[in-house]
Amino acid sequence: MNSAPLHLPELDPQFLAASLWTRNFEALCAENGGRSIVIDLLRPDGTGTSHREILLPDEPRWRMLNRCHLERIVKFLLWGRGGSRLRISGAPELCMELQARYSPRGERAFDADFVQRVFDETLTISDVSEGQDEPQIAAGRGIREDSALKGCRIGFDLGGSDRKCAALIDGKVVFSEEIPWDPYFQKDPSYHYDGIMDSLRRAAAHLPRVDAIGGSAAGVYVNNLVRVASLFRGVPDDLFKEQVEGIFLKVAREWNDVPMCVVNDGDVTALAGSMSLRDGAVLGVAMGTSVAAGYVDGAGEITNWLSELAFVPIDYREHAPADEWSGDLGCAVQYFSQQGVSRLIPRSGLEIDMNLGKPEQLVAVQEFMDAGDERAAAIYRTIGTYLGYAIPHFARFYEIRHLLLLGRVLSGKGGEWIIDKANTVLQDEFPRQAATLQISTPDEKLKRHGQAIAAASLPRIP
Repeated sequence: MNSAPLHLPELDPQFLAASLWTRNFEALCAENGGRSIVIDLLRPDGTGTSHREILLPDEPRWRMLNRCHLERIVKFLLWGRGGSRLRISGAPELCMELQARYSPRGERAFDADFVQRVFDETLTISDVSEGQDEPQIAAGRGIREDSALKGCRIGFDLGGSDRKCAALIDGKVVFSEEIPWDPYFQKDPSYHYDGIMDSLRRAAAHLPRVDAIGGSAAGVYVNNLVRVASLFRGVPDDLFKEQVEGIFLKVAREWNDVPMCVVNDGDVTALAGSMSLRDGAVLGVAMGTSVAAGYVDGAGEITNWLSELAFVPIDYREHAPADEWSGDLGCAVQYFSQQGVSRLIPRSGLEIDMNLGKPEQLVAVQEFMDAGDERAAAIYRTIGTYLGYAIPHFARFYEIRHLLLLGRVLSGKGGEWIIDKANTVLQDEFPRQAATLQISTPDEKLKRHGQAIAAASLPRIP
């Protein structure tokens, strides 16, 4: 299908935006009598979400287009929302094929393995008839008011190079500290446990008591259990199951089982933005080593969605760049991270040693940008074009009023060019979306204390 874009990424003109592909697909459905389908994505506890889509008629001539559209939507839902049981109503001819593709031996075995690790059960995709029970969707409590910060609380954030911790009394930060650490390749889980406890004790020393503890870290957490987390990548699998999976439950016991809540750091960043803006429907996207994301819904509440947007497809061309982990094509990590910058350097003509690490390559591009080099500017305009077309695709799955962008790729002048170009693409291609969505970056207050305050607000004090 011809996407006919108004803007081409100047260093990657073959880019086929998922948003344009889908828009053309929907137009084809309107011309040929499309059919509605419903995709329920459930978790073992019965909670989940529903997503509605449209397909072309079940005819041989449309089979390939329908297959492509539905498979890419399923891929996005698995990584964006998360679940282990897909029920699809309205497309029986495609369910068996999808189940084979997303099986432990199928083309999407990487995705199937991830689902198994997160939800501790095998991914299933089944055809269902109309009238099935609707999935349960937990209700949020609305935009957090000051009462969500009452009491003596500790908020922490565990990063790859430092751990941050803050003590708050009725929402006021009375202590904040960053301590360097190196958790990634530590084989002994006691290193992580001792470091977490040390930060909590330092914060607690500035409080008359501890009423609640909230925290964030990169990874996937379910009911305070560690499912997948890069912080513990050095821990052997047997020790992970025995000593890491329940590490935060152990921490809570050491603090007399005060209310504790640990969630993905992207969600806490989005929550901090929501609290600062006094509004909901915030999608936070960090463009750094990879693509981290978090989401706060329209009511201002974090969800149990995964929002692992590094692995969602945004480029539908046949020979799109491959993700080095999953092997899938056109995933966001190749466009909105240091990997994306590195991929564009040779096309830009910049004289940068490609044997350097990707962080060092990014620094070199930023230095060229600061010097006014047009070749560096072309990299940032290209990323901005990618983003402008990706935002409407994200909005198919998330209600977005605010897009909060952060991360090293956004640092310096280049970040401004990315945002400017993304806004231009939105205004020209998706004017309705542009009128209802604001792109911003965190201010200094949010960067310094926002995440700790937001993390501290997570637990509910009875």
